[in-house]
Amino acid sequence: MKSNEPKSTRVAVALSGGVDSSTAAALLVQQGYQVMGMMMRLWATSYQGEISENRCCSPAAIKDAHRVCELLGIPFHLVDLEGEFKSRVVEYFCDSYALGRTPNPCLACNRYIKFKALLHLAFDLGAEYLATGHYARIRSHNGKYQLLKGVDKEKDQSYVLYMLGQRELRHLLFPLGNYTKRQVRAMAAEDNLPTADKAESQDVCFVSDGDYRAFVAQQRPETVRPGPILDLQGQVLGEHHGIAFYTVGQRQGLGIAAPHPLYVVEIDPSQNALVVGPKSAVFRSELWAEDVHFVAGNPPPQAVPITAKIRYKAKEAPATLIPLPGQRASVVFAQPQPAITPGQGVIFYQHDIVLGGGIIASAGKPEA
Repeated sequence: MKSNEPKSTRVAVALSGGVDSSTAAALLVQQGYQVMGMMMRLWATSYQGEISENRCCSPAAIKDAHRVCELLGIPFHLVDLEGEFKSRVVEYFCDSYALGRTPNPCLACNRYIKFKALLHLAFDLGAEYLATGHYARIRSHNGKYQLLKGVDKEKDQSYVLYMLGQRELRHLLFPLGNYTKRQVRAMAAEDNLPTADKAESQDVCFVSDGDYRAFVAQQRPETVRPGPILDLQGQVLGEHHGIAFYTVGQRQGLGIAAPHPLYVVEIDPSQNALVVGPKSAVFRSELWAEDVHFVAGNPPPQAVPITAKIRYKAKEAPATLIPLPGQRASVVFAQPQPAITPGQGVIFYQHDIVLGGGIIASAGKPEA
């Protein structure tokens, strides 16, 4: 929590109908802030003739969020962001698969929806801050805001927040950053919040049945054209079902008989081809990122030692960050990393501090 804030400060809390955002709202109410709840209505599609719903704003989730606001005695606002979500998140998600990439839609949602569109709507409602249930921290240091990991290392969500800059951080609060998930559930139970025991959903929120491959096939039929499976020398080994069905590092579902296990090494959309090889070929020592953003507002003046995380569940790995012109960067790892995947985020850390991050565009050559 930022220090020196008067308790009359108006704060909008982004509610999801889950335990984290509910507890964040309860904490702010207990601390004397003027709190309102905001929930986003997001886009979802029908599939095979059935009406679907976005799990982040299902009728049940909206009901739970409304009940939390009633219990806390705060206003509840349901805001429509379906159009922005469709264009900024869903279209990006599908386009990425058509380009042979494996996207993380949460990164696009946080960048364009939650911490841009929703933040502006919070201002329109008179709020001075937007709070969320993310497990991360904000610290003011030498006149700049820093983004830090949450204290719960298992739950830390700083990976999906690297796109935040000084303009956003000065108007954001992360009330759960200093708590563990266990503590949050205990606080929710103590406050009799109806979401205290609610399970978490890890699937893509706008894919109703969890089958993202079928969803992408429906939205982008060109991604499901069969094409060649090539070895590292360019020889045809078989045929794939469509590039959207595969990701770098994948072993299952290739349908190739070989004397040793084969893994997807590269997806080549220009040839509609998969390139496969042994497990050793999946390891790379360098990647290049695009759309790179630095929390402080400017890149480091020269190469710096960091730890880097190449996907949400990956472990941080020691590396050197080399800023490049045009919002690009190179990351050179001390040890080769498995399955560096174009489309995923790469996040730069120095200890608990998030320096920034970007989207992986390509990786170096396979390790010998």
